[in-house]
Amino acid sequence: MKKIITPNQIERQFNEGKIIVSKTDLKGKILYGNRIFIKLSGFTEKELLGKPHNIIRHPDMPKIIFKFLWDFIQNGKEIVAYVKNLSKDGSYYWVKAFVTPSFNGKGEIVGYHSIRVKPTEEAKAAIQALYKELLEIEHKGGIQKSQEKLEQILAQKGVSYEEFVLSL
Repeated sequence: MKKIITPNQIERQFNEGKIIVSKTDLKGKILYGNRIFIKLSGFTEKELLGKPHNIIRHPDMPKIIFKFLWDFIQNGKEIVAYVKNLSKDGSYYWVKAFVTPSFNGKGEIVGYHSIRVKPTEEAKAAIQALYKELLEIEHKGGIQKSQEKLEQILAQKGVSYEEFVLSL
């Protein structure tokens, strides 16, 4: 039986310049995590390997962000996204994630690779406000309504999702 982690308000920090790395298979199961990834997650390497990457998904994250992420990488494209992750002890940490598909010699996607860095405080503040709004919409009207709102915001700004994220 999976233990439910109760989020708390403790934010884990990591130094600027540190790089978090993980690799997954096509279904998102963790195949590799570097030491900082393991440390921030609060899980042991054994607890992480073979588990779905969403083991660290924080409930403050709107589902639409992960839908965008999966749509991009499953279509062979890279994506950048801000993500709030949940640690085993209920604490959290923010990352700016660069996620890309991994290809074999035939050009087929064989897994996914993510490199994450520490976001700026300004970017975190901007993205938290957006995610809070999207999450409220998801709770009331579902992921489709959340997607419509996100697309409306991007259209108003005249940017793509990636351009918006990179502008923060």
